[in-house]
Amino acid sequence: MKKALVISGGGSKGAFAGGVAAYLMQEKGNTYDLFIGTSTGSLMVSHLAAGKVSELKELYTNVNQRAIFSNNPFKITTVDGARVISINHWNTFWNFLKGSKTFGESKNLRKLITKKITKELYTEIYNSHKDVVVTVSNLTTNQVEYKSLKACSYVDFCDWIWGSCNYVPFMSLLEKDNCQYADGGLGCLVPIREAIQRGATVVDAIILETEISQLNKMPAKNAFSLLTNVFDFMLEQVERHNITIGKLAAKHKNVELNLYYTPTVLTTNSLVFNKKLMQQWWKEGHAYAAQKEEEAASEFRPNMIES
Repeated sequence: MKKALVISGGGSKGAFAGGVAAYLMQEKGNTYDLFIGTSTGSLMVSHLAAGKVSELKELYTNVNQRAIFSNNPFKITTVDGARVISINHWNTFWNFLKGSKTFGESKNLRKLITKKITKELYTEIYNSHKDVVVTVSNLTTNQVEYKSLKACSYVDFCDWIWGSCNYVPFMSLLEKDNCQYADGGLGCLVPIREAIQRGATVVDAIILETEISQLNKMPAKNAFSLLTNVFDFMLEQVERHNITIGKLAAKHKNVELNLYYTPTVLTTNSLVFNKKLMQQWWKEGHAYAAQKEEEAASEFRPNMIES
């Protein structure tokens, strides 16, 4: 039996996934041979593969905008008690003056990856039986690529994690091997099928969206908000396609597939990293996984009695 943990993209909502994974690994006692992540999921899977859940929690409940963006394209204001997100015109203009291809830059995230995913951590996983895979979108070849830690040097693997997290055009563009790479979620937000193709017979997939759409977006007020709405729409379609294909692959290969969705809409802009909210989401993820496990056990007990 080969077990895989799959974590979808979702920016700051990764904190919720961390809480779910913490429950599955620490409370339920699940062990995994394969860890596959997209975008924020790619940032998480190395720590989970090494069993460093507490270190991952420290990272995801303390990160902020400055830790991610070297040039933040967003401006966050409070109007009548509500958080309003708009474009930071000066930062965006400055980025274009420098010749950047994107609205913002996430070079601070690349530094954070090296700081938190150390060479010692990389070596520990490399020498184990476990494998860690991250998803990137190759914009040059129009292909989704999956980068295994076992097939990469330490520096290359850190680059691929960074590329997988870079939600262009709001974050940096990774230019590597004569190709341009961006967020893995642009091509495969939930890589369930890839886990199955790599031999997984049991897959736990954490999906950082609600199972049923629960939100109507506010009308776009400017070109920037329209662009974010368009990207959100495209990613939701990609996600649904990935899940459908994953379910079909699981049924065809007789794979046990367990899906963990967010029960509520956590945020409408996952590129805003708020420490207080992310601490709350980690707790909610842990509680949700515990509740889901209890519900499954409750359904199992009557069936046992009837049989």
